[in-house]
Amino acid sequence: MNGRDNRIDLNPGYLVNDVARLLRREFDRRVKHIGLTRAQWFVLAHLYRNDGRTQRALADELDMEPAPLGRLIDRLEESGWVRRAPAPGDRRANLVHLTDKLLPLIEDLRAAADNLYKDAFKGLPAKRVEEFIEALTIAKSNLIDLGSEPVGRAFSGVDDLHRVQRKAAKKDA
Repeated sequence: MNGRDNRIDLNPGYLVNDVARLLRREFDRRVKHIGLTRAQWFVLAHLYRNDGRTQRALADELDMEPAPLGRLIDRLEESGWVRRAPAPGDRRANLVHLTDKLLPLIEDLRAAADNLYKDAFKGLPAKRVEEFIEALTIAKSNLIDLGSEPVGRAFSGVDDLHRVQRKAAKKDA
């Protein structure tokens, strides 16, 4: 052994991220015949859950910069998957809407997702899968709540680092 701590495989953040990555990759493989990229699916899925969003709200929700999202929406619009409409009361904003082109595919996509989850969790009793989903739902809620709280002094490490760096720079000058 090289003396490194190999417990990263048991780290919840690592596992959640890696399983999500593998699920996305396998889902993409299973629906490749439809001809959409992963990024395009991501946008369409969010719009399916909440259609008629402004590009700014959609960018915030997707953790994307507005310019790359705008280019992505341009391609989706050119392909007939979405349409833009002016936002009422704001001449600068556009609402992004799904077109009817996606609706016939929804059942196929749901079936592909259901089959993927069935395959991914094969061997686990349904009760454990339900408990896993409940645990993730609780963690998500807790993290959303934490994000709305002010950061306390215990988390000001960046400020402390900057203070030390400024002090070192003065000493070197």
